[in-house]
Amino acid sequence: MVKDNETVIKEFNELVNMTSSELEEWLKGEQSGSSGWDKGDGSGETVGHESGRKIIQILEKNPDKDPDQYDEEDLQHMRKVVSYCKRHLAQEEKAKQNTDSKSYKSLKNWGHDPLKT
Repeated sequence: MVKDNETVIKEFNELVNMTSSELEEWLKGEQSGSSGWDKGDGSGETVGHESGRKIIQILEKNPDKDPDQYDEEDLQHMRKVVSYCKRHLAQEEKAKQNTDSKSYKSLKNWGHDPLKT
């Protein structure tokens, strides 16, 4: 069953606990590129890194988190972020314990800092 937009927005804003500037700074660092799946387009960028860039755009476009300001493309990516973060948080406790783990780095690429929870 597909979640309604209201639920997706609420969960996205709970799970993405990094600000756009925190996420942007993280993505500039070497660690952010050292985990995740390559997009396979020859760019060398990972799927999570690309996701982080999209999250920054969503956060900067709508800093007040007004539900009416998200468009369909935003909601589609927000749905992906919620799914990814929930799945990985449920499976990988080590993300909270080891900041050098791929789990920790990957979650941060997706806008969630496990140490902030």
